Amino acid sequence: MATKSISKDFTQGSIPRQLLWFTLPFMASNALQVLYSTIDMIVVGKFVGTAGISAVSQSSQIVNFVTMVCLGFSNAGQVLISQALGAGKRKEMSRIIGTLFSLILILSVVLSAIILGGRVWILDWMNIPKESYSMAMNYLIICAAGLIFTAGYNMVSAVLRGMGDSKRPFLFIGIASAVNLVLDLLFTGWLRMGVAGAAWATIIGQAASFLFSIFYLYKHKESFGFDFKLKRFLIHKKYASMIAALGTPMAIQSGCINISMLFVNSMINEVGVVASATFGVGGRIDDIINKISQGIQHAAMPMISQNIGARQPKRAKKVVYYAWLFSAILTVFSILLYILFGKQLFMVFSDDPAVHQMSGTFIKAILWMFPALAIMRGSGAFIQGIGNARFSMVLALLDGVILRIGLSWFFGIFLEWGFFGFVLGYGLAAYGFAIPSMIYFLSGFWKKRKILAEEL
Repeated sequence: MATKSISKDFTQGSIPRQLLWFTLPFMASNALQVLYSTIDMIVVGKFVGTAGISAVSQSSQIVNFVTMVCLGFSNAGQVLISQALGAGKRKEMSRIIGTLFSLILILSVVLSAIILGGRVWILDWMNIPKESYSMAMNYLIICAAGLIFTAGYNMVSAVLRGMGDSKRPFLFIGIASAVNLVLDLLFTGWLRMGVAGAAWATIIGQAASFLFSIFYLYKHKESFGFDFKLKRFLIHKKYASMIAALGTPMAIQSGCINISMLFVNSMINEVGVVASATFGVGGRIDDIINKISQGIQHAAMPMISQNIGARQPKRAKKVVYYAWLFSAILTVFSILLYILFGKQLFMVFSDDPAVHQMSGTFIKAILWMFPALAIMRGSGAFIQGIGNARFSMVLALLDGVILRIGLSWFFGIFLEWGFFGFVLGYGLAAYGFAIPSMIYFLSGFWKKRKILAEEL
C-alpha cells in the first residue's frame, strides 16, 4: 500500500541499528526545539540583561506547560497510530489521524484563551521579580497567542513518529530554528524590541515550521495515507474517547513537570533576580541535555508500540535494554560536560559575574539527577509504548508534584540550604519516576494488560 513509503516496520531487523538511526534525528529535533527559547535567552542576555533572562525563563515555563498538555494528547495519538501500524490496521490509522488533528487544534485555541485571560494572576502568583515583570508579560502574551502553531507542529511530528519517520520532524524544526535565529537578531538586536522581539521571533519561527509541515504532508498525501479532505477531519467518537482516555493521563504527566517548575521557580524568585536568572540559565542548559537524551525515549516508544501491536513482547523488551545502554553512554558524556565546561556554558547566556559565580552551586546540585534520567528513557518509553498512561501519570505526580515541590521546599526552606537546596530537590525528584518504572518493567506486571490494538 502507498503508506509504506513513509511508515517503517520495526517488528523485524536489528534493534540496536534501528534504534540508533531512529534516535539520532529525534535528538537533533529535540535539541533544535529547545533552541527556540535558548536563542531567545542568549540574545536577550546580550542585549537586555539579567532581568530580561529572568523574564524569558519565567514566561517560557508557562508556555511550555500548556504546550506539554497538548503534547500529551499528541503522544496518545502516536501510540494508537504505532499500534495500528503494527497490527496492520491502516484504515483505522486514517481515522485516528483526522480525529487527532481536530482535537489538538481545538485544545490549543482553548488553552491559549485561558492563558491570555489569566495572565495577570499567573505572573503575580509566580512572584516574578519586579525588574522582569513587564517584560515577562509581553513575552507571555505573544507566545500564548501563537500556541496553535506550537501545538500544530508537535501534532504533525507525533503522527510522523508513530509511522516511524523521524527525519521530517527534524527538517521542520530546523526551518523554525533558522527563522527564529535570524528574527531574534533582527528584532531584539538591531531593532531593539527587547523581550517582545524575542517572543515574536519564536512565534513566527514556529508558524513557519507548522505551515511547512502541513504543506509537505499535503503534497505527499498519497504516501501519507491521509487525503486532507474536510470529511477526514471528522472527530470519530470511538477514537476521540481512546485518545482522551490515553491522552488525559499523558497530558497530566507532561503538565506535572512544568507545574512543579513553576512552584520551584516561585520559591527561587524569592531569593532575587540573580538566583532567578541563574536557575533560568541552568534550567535551559539542563533542558537541552534532557531533550537530547529524550530523543532515545521518543524513538523507543513507537518501536515498542509496533512490537506490542504485532504481539512480539520479547522484541519490545529488547528495545528497552538498548535504550538503557544508549542512555547510560549519553549520561556519562553529559556529566563530564557539566564538570569540565559547566561555567563556560553559563557564560554563553549571561555576562553577569554574579550569575557566573552562582552557576557552580547549580551544577553541584543538578548532577545528582542524571542517573535517574538514564533509567527513565527506557522504562518510561515502555510504559507509554504499551499504553499504560495511568501508571505513567501516577509516577509523574510522584515525581513532578509530590517530590519535586516537596524536596525543593524541604532542602531549600526547611533545612535552609537556599539555592543549592532548591536545585537539589528539583533534581532528586526524578528518582520518583525512574525507580518505580524500572521495577514495573522488570517485574513483568505489564504482561497482564490488554493490547490497545485489539480495540481499534
